[in-house]
Amino acid sequence: MDSVVVGEVLKPNGIKGEIKVYPLTDSAQRFKKLKKVFLTNNQVYSEFKIQEVRIDHKGMVFLKLEGITTPEEAEKYRGFQVRINYSEVPPLKDRWYYFELEGMEVYENEVLLGTLVSVLETGANDVYLVRGEKGEICIPALKSVVKKVDVPGKRMDVILPPGLLD
Repeated sequence: MDSVVVGEVLKPNGIKGEIKVYPLTDSAQRFKKLKKVFLTNNQVYSEFKIQEVRIDHKGMVFLKLEGITTPEEAEKYRGFQVRINYSEVPPLKDRWYYFELEGMEVYENEVLLGTLVSVLETGANDVYLVRGEKGEICIPALKSVVKKVDVPGKRMDVILPPGLLD
């Protein structure tokens, strides 16, 4: 199943089995539109219907899930990932999710530079870490550098700034 991580279970909350979730999304409000989530770790992959969603003033998400009714049951899911189906991820316009970029082959003038292995958040702009035969390259995520992104084709075309490979 294609799914995307949107949060991490921190701990149980209250006496009715609610879980506190650290959101891994730019908008915790998106949780309010969900009908179900998957709680996963390396061994367990469980689907739950959402009964209630609350968001506190710090942006933490509190989920009441069908079938989890006690703090002891909720405790079993501490540290689990909260995932949703890929099909439920809202599309972005002229931007991409990190999970869409990671794994892409990166080319300059039809020469393969390597595979985008991670996106680094630097504050000013993101940086794409590309690993290839010549080692690692840090490519700034700027419109002047990234010329084309083909998500379905898992390909990115770039024009590197002068001196970047020196």
